[in-house]
Amino acid sequence: MTGHRPRNGGGIILLSFIIALMLTIVPMPGWAQEFRPEWTALILLYWGLALPERVGVGVGWLVGLFQDALLGTLLGQHALAFALIAFLALRLHQHLRLVPVWQQAVVVLGLLVVAQLVVFWINGIIGRPAPEWQAWAAILVGAAIWPLVFHIMRGVRRRFQVQ
Repeated sequence: MTGHRPRNGGGIILLSFIIALMLTIVPMPGWAQEFRPEWTALILLYWGLALPERVGVGVGWLVGLFQDALLGTLLGQHALAFALIAFLALRLHQHLRLVPVWQQAVVVLGLLVVAQLVVFWINGIIGRPAPEWQAWAAILVGAAIWPLVFHIMRGVRRRFQVQ
């Protein structure tokens, strides 16, 4: 049979995480550093909401470990934060699919706050100083660009028939 068979899409999901990790370390001017969104968490949230049966807590943990290694932070710090928000996204995905993207952005803001609080908590446990107030700017930027991230990733998912 020569029927059209949809692609699995695992490579596209992996590539999107690689691009997000690259965006996490791309050099930026000093003033813009505080406004860098948490790209990896945004991509994790997108795939967790779009394909919860494929991208879940385990993927969140692995991607977080890669980010920890990439940034040189305490190994497991982002892994715990990302696993937690992946779990919460899985719990909320059926509801969030029904609401407009701008309302999803409000929930994404809450999930990014949860992830950031976990990272700050772990930093406090190991004795790192509390971050400045500007550290919260990245969360606001991440929530603000969620509609753009959502539409771009949905276009990628449809274009490459990721299921």
